[in-house]
Amino acid sequence: MKGQIGQLMQQAQRMQDEMKRAQEELAKTEITGTAGGGLVTVTMTGGHEVRSVHIDRQTFADDPEMAEDLVAAAVNDAVNKIAEISRSRLGGVTSGLNLPPGFKMPF
Repeated sequence: MKGQIGQLMQQAQRMQDEMKRAQEELAKTEITGTAGGGLVTVTMTGGHEVRSVHIDRQTFADDPEMAEDLVAAAVNDAVNKIAEISRSRLGGVTSGLNLPPGFKMPF
């Protein structure tokens, strides 16, 4: 029993290290969200830092309210893409952890 707990703790430590690495990698990843068929693009990092916003100037001149809505939609698109990437990358890290039945994370 003692050995199993030790192995479980080592496995959890490896998982934590892998999770940290994956989170750091995700924070550096740049994702682009778009709206209006490309009229607005927002580029942000996996850490949700907006790096750039590009707006078709004609759209803004013709209908500023629509441009504002498109910026919000592009930001939301980027955030949703980050969430999807995060689930796929970070979810794979925890899949190798063999916990006893009924054992819950975090410890």
